[in-house]
Amino acid sequence: MKDKVTRRDFLNGTQVAIGASLLSPWTEVFGADESKFRLGANYYPPAKTGLRGSHDGSWETMHARVSGATWPKSAPEEDFDLVIVGGGISGLSSANFYLRENPGARILILDNHDDFGGHAKRNEFQVNGETRIGYGGTESIDTPSSYTDVSRQLLKDIGVDVERFYDYYDQDLYDSMDLSYGIAYDSETYGQRKMVTGYGSRPWKEFAAETPMSDKAKADFVRAFTDKTDYLPGMSREEKIGLLGKISYRTYLRDYVKVDNQVLEMYQRWGMSYWCVGMDEVPAVYVLGYTDGGGMPGLEHTLPRKGGRGDEPYIFHFPDGNASVARLLVRSLIPDALPGSTMEDSVTARLDYSKLDQEGAPVRVRLNSTVVNAAHTADSKAVDVTYVHSGDAHTVRAKKCIMACYNSAIPYICSDLPEEQRRGLAYNVKIPLTYTKVMIPNWRAFADLGVRFVFYTNDFFKQVELDYPVSIGNYGFGADPDQPMVLHMCYVPYFGDIQGPEQWRAGRRRLLETPFSTFEHHVRDQLDQALSGAGFDAERDITEITVNRWAHGYSYSPGLLWEPKYASEEDKPWVKGRKPFGRITIANSDADASADTNTAIAQGYRAVREALES
Repeated sequence: MKDKVTRRDFLNGTQVAIGASLLSPWTEVFGADESKFRLGANYYPPAKTGLRGSHDGSWETMHARVSGATWPKSAPEEDFDLVIVGGGISGLSSANFYLRENPGARILILDNHDDFGGHAKRNEFQVNGETRIGYGGTESIDTPSSYTDVSRQLLKDIGVDVERFYDYYDQDLYDSMDLSYGIAYDSETYGQRKMVTGYGSRPWKEFAAETPMSDKAKADFVRAFTDKTDYLPGMSREEKIGLLGKISYRTYLRDYVKVDNQVLEMYQRWGMSYWCVGMDEVPAVYVLGYTDGGGMPGLEHTLPRKGGRGDEPYIFHFPDGNASVARLLVRSLIPDALPGSTMEDSVTARLDYSKLDQEGAPVRVRLNSTVVNAAHTADSKAVDVTYVHSGDAHTVRAKKCIMACYNSAIPYICSDLPEEQRRGLAYNVKIPLTYTKVMIPNWRAFADLGVRFVFYTNDFFKQVELDYPVSIGNYGFGADPDQPMVLHMCYVPYFGDIQGPEQWRAGRRRLLETPFSTFEHHVRDQLDQALSGAGFDAERDITEITVNRWAHGYSYSPGLLWEPKYASEEDKPWVKGRKPFGRITIANSDADASADTNTAIAQGYRAVREALES
């Protein structure tokens, strides 16, 4: 642990050009006739393609702040009861909780992106006169039965009825079409690029026979799936769990199941979109609860699975993922911004961004505004918050302030924090990744090949998969293979020679330095590899690509092999980091080191309770 928070703690190894990009052509965004902050009638970020997520214009100001740049603090231009830094699900939830206790409170939400929602972003595409919707980040309400009472109640309050997804999500569609999983093997490891279909649906020996693996690797692969062997004989279930929690899945396959290296390499990147590290860093016991992709071998008869996410279907998904949750939160705060009254009609309703920041409104959401300083007034009765918008610095005053932004940014915004708290906040190294959405006019090639998901053993993108089959309200999923489809491809920077959080620091640098053209090249190349056998032609069949780039993506994951054991909850760095600081409290999923919507909501609630008690 470093003695102090350095620039590198925030940048996490990213040294990128900062300068002219701070003075982006904002008039293009706002329009010449609009007020200083109000957005134009045609402002609509979900329709943008290309590089999105941490888009250019959203990160340069904060990186400049970390590099030592300062902006003058002016006399407060406006006064609010509460200023929230960060317009993601945690920040929007905080506003809802605060209004519940203080009806009529004046609230300003500031966010550095051109859209609200944080990682819960909505992507829209136009094809053949129809609108198709994709998720640019947070994809589902994962296991709602495990949500806290507070989180479940908020979802109900804004109109989300998770039971309705049993009607809206077609759980049988892909199975009824006999669509399974395919593996795209790489030439470096296996001697040739080859697509093999039927993973998990065909007999393992039959599947293995078509792969380019060596004879020994094929035999070991089949044995690991079919032999009813306990590879940890003589141990109790508790002892097995203890051991498998200390060794990686790769180590388990190598040293206990004793499979060939080609089998090890086949699974090394299997969980990159979930854990964002290789399987040499993931505890073997975690594989019991990870059923995606058709299953993983070696544990079925050693430690039979009991319970887990598989007991509740993964179906609680809006077409735009949890961007719909963010939109419904905004509707509850600013009803005129999103027409309608139900979760069903919210899916196709067009959000009016010009209503987000209206003068005199009790709640205002101000986008494209990066907070660079938050400090108590001399009498400690308020907090002055300075932010940069359209190249200019502005200051507002608030009775309370909630920091619902990245943990790693807070020490640079609140420079007076105690040293221990600064270290606790800096501990959270967020995980870089991209969700790339590819619009195609039909998905006939997938149907003809019999695949819904393709896993790449060692390529730029880890996977390509068909969208979740959800039809809700007036939005209909293209269930016919001759209808349009939004494909999902995930990229996480991978470093075979770096472990621990250092790989995420290196990955952040790589991600911000990777141009859109590189993503586009790999989209076309990898789709052609997987689908050309069924007549797919990337040059002809791809109509649009949106790369949702999250340089600061998933919240820190404390469950991997390197994490120390803590004597108590209070000893955890993120718990120390989230302590109230005068009139400033801290929300966001970072505050509990868990990258999910339940945590974001629950931490927003805690931050509000602390604010009200301060």
